[in-house]
Amino acid sequence: MAKRHSAPIIGVLAVQGDFAEHIHMLERLGVETREVRLPADLVGIGGLILPGGESTAMRKLLHRWDLVKPIKALAKRGVPILGTCAGAILLATTIVDGDESVLSLLDVEVRRNAFGRQLESFETSLTMEGLGSEGRSRTIQAVFIRAPEIVKVGPSARAVATLDDGRIVAARQGRILGIAFHPEITGETGVHRWLIAEATAALG
Repeated sequence: MAKRHSAPIIGVLAVQGDFAEHIHMLERLGVETREVRLPADLVGIGGLILPGGESTAMRKLLHRWDLVKPIKALAKRGVPILGTCAGAILLATTIVDGDESVLSLLDVEVRRNAFGRQLESFETSLTMEGLGSEGRSRTIQAVFIRAPEIVKVGPSARAVATLDDGRIVAARQGRILGIAFHPEITGETGVHRWLIAEATAALG
C-alpha cells in the first residue's frame, strides 16, 4: 500500500500567468508544491491553484494539454481548487463577454477586465467570509489588475466578498473558490491558508 502524505501537495497550474508568485507564497507557508503542466502532474496533489494570467491563452493551453477532464475529476473527488483573477474565469460556468466556459466548476457568471486596463489597477481591503478561525470573516488586502467581476452567483454557489459598491469579487462552491484579485502580490496569506486547510481536511 502506498504511503499517504501527512500534508497535502499543492499544485499550481503553470502553463501561463503568475504561477511563480503562488509557488513562492506556498513555500513561505511551508507547503510542498508542484508545477502542473500535464495531466500526470495532477496525480497525488491535494489542492490546486489556477493563477492569474491571460484567460484566453490559458483556456487554449488547458485544452491543448488535455488538462480539462483531469481537473474536473479532481474537483469531483473533493480536491479544493482556488482560481485567482483569470483562474476564476476558468472556473466559471458562464463568461458573459465572449469565450466559452472552460471548467464550469463554479456556478457564477463573470465579465473579463471589468475593472479597466492595467493602468487602472488598484489595491483595497475587503472582508471575506470563511477565512478566519472556525470559518469567520477576515479582512484582507486585495490587488485588482485587469480583474474580472462576478456579475451573478447561481444557486449552487455563494458570494463571499464584495467591494464597497456591492460588486462581487469572490464566490465559493464547496471546496471551489474563485476570486477576482491577486493575494499573492500583496503577501496576503489568508486565501492560501484556506486552500491548505481545505486540502488537509480532504486527506481525511
